[in-house]
This record gives sequence, C-alpha cells and structure tokens, in this order.
Amino acid sequence: MTQPQTETLKPKQHFEILDGLRGIAAVAIVIFHFMEIVHPPSENFIAHGFLAVDFFFCLSGFVIAYAYHDRIGKMKLTDFFKLRLIRLHPLVLFGSVLGLLAFLFDPFGGHPETYQTGKIILIFLASIFLIPFPVMADRYFNIFGLNAPGWSLFWEYVANIFYALFLYKLSRRSLFVLTALAAAGICFVSQRAGGSLMGGWSGETFWDGFGRISFSFLAGMLIYRSNWIIKSKLGFISLSVLLLLAFVLPFSYFNWLTEPLVVLFYFPLLIVLGAGATLAPGFKKLCVFFGQISYPLYMTHYAAMWIFANYYTTYKPETTQLTFIIIAGTILLVGIAYLTMIFYDIPIRKYLTDRRKK
Repeated sequence: MTQPQTETLKPKQHFEILDGLRGIAAVAIVIFHFMEIVHPPSENFIAHGFLAVDFFFCLSGFVIAYAYHDRIGKMKLTDFFKLRLIRLHPLVLFGSVLGLLAFLFDPFGGHPETYQTGKIILIFLASIFLIPFPVMADRYFNIFGLNAPGWSLFWEYVANIFYALFLYKLSRRSLFVLTALAAAGICFVSQRAGGSLMGGWSGETFWDGFGRISFSFLAGMLIYRSNWIIKSKLGFISLSVLLLLAFVLPFSYFNWLTEPLVVLFYFPLLIVLGAGATLAPGFKKLCVFFGQISYPLYMTHYAAMWIFANYYTTYKPETTQLTFIIIAGTILLVGIAYLTMIFYDIPIRKYLTDRRKK
C-alpha cells in the first residue's frame, strides 16, 4: 500500500466518498431488515446486509482516529465525552421515543397490554440510557426491545470510552498486535455461533457484539495511524458496487469462511480505497446527503420494522404487493430520516454545542 502525501490528511479534508458509502450501508441494512422478516437467509437476496454494522464499526474507528488523534491528548476527558454524546445521543433518545410509540400504537398488533406499565417504563429508560435489558420475549430478547439498532450504539459508546482512556495512546505496533488478537476473536465468534457473525443484538449473543466492534474499530484506527491510503481513480459508484457485493453475498454453508474474510479484509480494504478514491464533482452532493442521513436512518427505521412484521404476519401479502411495500417503505424511511435530521438532530446538536461553548 502506498504512503499518502502529507497533504492527503490535511485537518480540513473530508472523506466524502466514505460518507457516501456509510449512507449506502445504512440503506442496505434497512432493506435487509425488511427482507429478513419475509424470507429465511437462504432466500434473502441481501442476506448479509447485517454486515453493514461491521462496516460502520470500521469506518468509525478510522473517523474517530482521524478526528481526535492529534488533539485528544490536549483535551479533557469530559470534553471528549460531551462531544460524542452531543453527536450520538439525541438520535438514541429519538429512536427510543419512536420505538415506544410504535409499540403502544401499532395498528397490526404488538400487544402492549400484556406488559405492566412499570415494565414498559423500565424498558424505555433502559433504551434512552443504553442499558442492555433483554426482557421482551416477543421481540426475540433484543437487548434494546424498543429500538433494536441501539445494540451497536452501546458498543460504539464502549469503544469511544476505551479510545479516550487508552487506545489513542497505543503505539502503532501495539495497535497492530491488539487488532490481530481481535481478528482471532472474530474467528472465535463466528465458530462459536455456528458460522455466522449475525450476533450482538440479543441477550443470548450479547458478547458477540464486543467481538465485532473490537476488531473493526481497531482496524479502522490502524488504517488511519498507518496512513494506509491507496490512491486510485475508483469513484463513488464503483466503490458502492463493491460494498453492495458484500451484502448480497449468498447465505451458505461457507459463511464460517466468507463472513470473517469480509470483515477482516474486505471492509478495511474498502475504507483504504475509499479514503484515496477520486470523487467526481457531480457526486459530491449525493455523498454528503447519504453521509448526513445515514445515522438518522439507522436510528429511526426499526420502529417501522416491528409494525411491518405484525402486518406481514396478519395479512401475508403476495410478492408484488410486498415488493411495492418494501421499495416505498425504504424511500419513506429515508424521507423520515431526512426530516428528523433537519428538524430535530441538527437543531438539538447546535443548541447543545452552543451551550457547551458558553
């Protein structure tokens, strides 16, 4: 891999293509969540869409190291944590509220009447404070029953805490060794889970989430710290296709091999390529848009999934109708994510940032 020129990593540089790829991954995971309700993995055309989370983790390690490596030693720990809370937590709260409303007022079922009020309050509090609480049997004991994607945010917070406490201090050699150990952990997780890396979201698979973020976050850090950037003429479309190939990989007996290979080598390679790729001016606005809506989309879409699951169970719509619902639903959820970003997330973060500065 070629070493970047000094100007490659200027403080003001923004990796728009990586932002765009984050958006592609977010849309892919929405489609995956629709499809997994309808089809078993062997019949799901986007059966490995769940690996988008591992891509997020790797990208997060790269971005955090890029944003903070040169200045975290001069910051107060509290300042770092405040910045991360302002960036991440408003949508944790919003997603939890959406999840609660969808649970209480689902027109196709959900049966909130089977839960005591006190238990619902506890589930909601656990959701807004990101305290794992896998008690909803009818929701497969998700550790965050009201907003399932919260599981990855929980581990994102853990990674951020570890980063601020000691990971940023590691030499590149130590970081490499730790990443190699975490790679062995990924293989162990896959083997223990019967050949799949799909865990982390439920009480039973809770610690799989630790294995998944440990490698990918460290790998992202290592890419930045090692200046592994491959300059190329690959553009946003080419890299988007390469990313989507990982998600449409067939679900098969060979998952025990293909999934670790994708996480250990393919995703880090895509970030190395994406950081050095050439963005055509015509795609800049699209990449910026995808990057901006990726997190709001990820944190607001799952309330609709429980409603869709109850609708599908009740009415069993045929294929043509299902296709329309999933396409229209995905577009609608992107629109809701955009409105959430414009009218809630950006104003709240601006208000909190201004208050912090004062």
